[in-house]
Amino acid sequence: VPDSALAPDRAGGYVGCMIAKLLLAAGLGLAAVASHATEPPQVVYRGARVIDGTGAGPTGPMSILVKGERIEKVWDASQMALKLPPDTKVVDVTGLYALPGLINSHEHLATPPVRGFAQAQLKRDLYGGITGVRDMADDLRLVGDLARETRIGAIPGPDIYYAALMAGPEFFDDPRTHAVSAGATPGKTPWMQGIDDKTDLTQAVAMARGTFASAIKIYANLPGDRVKAITAEAHRQGIPVWAHGAVFPASPQEVLDAKADVISHVCMLAYQASAAIPAAYHNRAAVDYSKFDSKDNAVMAKLYAQMKRQGTVLDATLLVYAGMDERAAAHPERPKPYCNADLAARLTNQALRAGVVISAGTDGFSAPDDAYPDLHNELELLVAKAGFTPLQAISAATLGGALSVAKEPDFGTIAAGKLANLVFVAQDPSTDIKGLRSVVLTVKRGVDYRRADYDPQSDAAARKEPE
Repeated sequence: VPDSALAPDRAGGYVGCMIAKLLLAAGLGLAAVASHATEPPQVVYRGARVIDGTGAGPTGPMSILVKGERIEKVWDASQMALKLPPDTKVVDVTGLYALPGLINSHEHLATPPVRGFAQAQLKRDLYGGITGVRDMADDLRLVGDLARETRIGAIPGPDIYYAALMAGPEFFDDPRTHAVSAGATPGKTPWMQGIDDKTDLTQAVAMARGTFASAIKIYANLPGDRVKAITAEAHRQGIPVWAHGAVFPASPQEVLDAKADVISHVCMLAYQASAAIPAAYHNRAAVDYSKFDSKDNAVMAKLYAQMKRQGTVLDATLLVYAGMDERAAAHPERPKPYCNADLAARLTNQALRAGVVISAGTDGFSAPDDAYPDLHNELELLVAKAGFTPLQAISAATLGGALSVAKEPDFGTIAAGKLANLVFVAQDPSTDIKGLRSVVLTVKRGVDYRRADYDPQSDAAARKEPE
């Protein structure tokens, strides 16, 4: 700092100038100390067997070094990998199994928007081992706020990656769209847009991006050419597209040809084998069960080959179809659902064997008094009904879930440079998927959340789904 900047005025002297210089020097010294003090803390989780999310079995015991919110290094716990600073915290996780934080690739946190309900679900998710969720279109005024608060740790919950919805204008008669657009016109908000042949897609996609959405969800009542145009514009503006397997009248083939990044609900793909695709989302006929016997379906094989080639992720949601079966059994007088759990499981198994990346999503929540979130039920269905090994199911909830969010995610596996999103369990889930229900510790972005600190019954009342 030049002397001229500290020059005394007529009433002062050079003593004042020197004092100012000393104060400035002291300030610079304090700034250096403060800078050193803001170095992110280092933590070593030592002694766990690691299931890294890639499909490989447990290795170790291993040590995982976390610096701030990132994994710095993973190494054999019996070896000294590097000299650690003396203030490094060591967490003994001997005997536990370490996995990437789980990801639920299909939740609806705010339809209708009720903060207490959403926060209670997010809290159970986090303490149940889930560090990331895809929110698949809700009232983004609330979801965006929740995403910020979970991201900075103001409330306990996974990171939220959320979608802005697009559909044909007639879809917005659906009462759910009115619930998430209260105070505005359904179909005419940035997070819920009705799209027709007159829509300026450049502006529509820009409005969706302005909500800070991670993706655009293409939902219903759009023809194939419009699905393709929306997807092309979204990709041009650098935002992924998450779509239903059929968009009615757009067929599964047209959705794939549009190059949607993720497709939800495996049974919707089965409409490709039907004689005709329903014209609209509501009141549609069931898939043609006669096209599906015990053998692999040739039409589905073609779709799956294209999905593998394009890197399209399948968000299968087996629990949706299990729930449909339960409701159909309870109300036999009602029309049968468009698909059942048995066919959904067989189609998911065929996709798995075809090499399609599959993510684990629930599209719902477990009962309010359940100790663990519904993702655990989805994973157990993948193993029990769809022929997954436990390791394949784990990959669906880790790497597969991460790929449903982004093509090159920085989470979903345990490796240097990835986000420090981890879950430690007491039982080996690679031999029994139910071992994931033995969570001891969840780490999200380097912050510990111990299961022992969580009372699953404390928020049970808040977890009752709002009317």
